[in-house]
Amino acid sequence: MRYKIPVSVLVVVHTPALHVLLLERADRPGFWQSVTGSRDEGETLEQTAVRELKEETGLDAARHWLLDWHKQNQYEIYQRWRNRYAPGVTHNIEHVFGLQVPAPLAVTLAPKEHLRYEWLPWREAADKVFSWSNAEAIRELPQRLAADAR
Repeated sequence: MRYKIPVSVLVVVHTPALHVLLLERADRPGFWQSVTGSRDEGETLEQTAVRELKEETGLDAARHWLLDWHKQNQYEIYQRWRNRYAPGVTHNIEHVFGLQVPAPLAVTLAPKEHLRYEWLPWREAADKVFSWSNAEAIRELPQRLAADAR
């Protein structure tokens, strides 16, 4: 068995009007999140973000504005998912990116990973996600967009 590397990306996909794309997990119905995924051996963090965007949504990051937020979170891996990692691995380091698209777009979900998607205003999106780090990133979105516009 190949274990997952405990380094991942979180990509907040959003519009200039602050609508955020959320995905419902197939393995945990009712658990909503942004695009996430673990780094593969030899990938840069940006390559991981680009790959995960394509796999989970069909979005081509090169056609939009992908930005490394230079933000990272460390969190304890949920017990139910620890078997995906090497024995003794209990924590993950998550690196946050943003992808700005011009308007809410139709996406193509990976059926084994996600059941549905929704575009929500940022406050509603932050309240709906199950992960504290995802909620925090979404709540930072207005300030990040204002700073990037300067």
